[in-house]
Amino acid sequence: MKHLKKALKNSYSYSEYRGLVAELLSQNKSTTIDGPKSLVEYSKLNNSRMKRLDKTTQIPAEIEKAIQVIKEPTTWTVLSEGWCGDAAQNLPAINKMAELNPMISLRIVLRDKNLDLMNEYLTNGSQSIPKLIQSNNNEVTGTWGPRPTVATNMVKAYKEKYGTLDAEFKKDLQIWYNKDKNQSLFSDFLNLLNANHSIEA
Repeated sequence: MKHLKKALKNSYSYSEYRGLVAELLSQNKSTTIDGPKSLVEYSKLNNSRMKRLDKTTQIPAEIEKAIQVIKEPTTWTVLSEGWCGDAAQNLPAINKMAELNPMISLRIVLRDKNLDLMNEYLTNGSQSIPKLIQSNNNEVTGTWGPRPTVATNMVKAYKEKYGTLDAEFKKDLQIWYNKDKNQSLFSDFLNLLNANHSIEA
C-alpha cells in the first residue's frame, strides 16, 4: 500500500486527467513529456476517441445494480497515460461506472511518474496499462487490466505466434473494441465486483 498511497497524493480525477491531456496537447506534448513525438499523435487520436466514448458509452442494468451494492468507500486507482490506446478505449466506461456510486472514487495516476507502483502490478513482466487497483480500508481488494480478458487473450495468442504486436494486429484490436462496445469490460468488472461484494439476485 505504500506506493499506492504515495501515487494517490499526485492523482487526478477523470475530468482533471482529461483536462491535463488536452492542455498538454495544446502545447504539442504528451503526458510522457520527454517521450517521442509519435506519442503526441497517439494522444491526439485517443483524445478524440475518448470524447466520443464519453458521449456514447452506456452502462448495462446488471452492472449498475452491482455497482450500487458497494456501501463502503472504495478507490479505483488507474495507472494510465494519454497516448495509451487501451486506456482510451476503457477509461470512459470505467468512469461511467464510478459515477454511478458516490462511494467509488476514481483516481488516475500517470504510469511514468509512478513506476514503483507500476512495477508492483506488471502483466507478464511488462508495464502494461491501463491497470486498475481496487482498494478500501487500506487494503487492495482486486485489480483489472490492462485490457478486457478477451482482448488480453487475443494479444497473448498473437505474440505467441508472431513474437510482437504489429500494425495489422493493432488495427484488428481497434476493430474488436468497436464491435465489442465494452461488453467484455463490463463482464470483467461484474466478476471483480462479485468477488468483493455480495450481489443479491
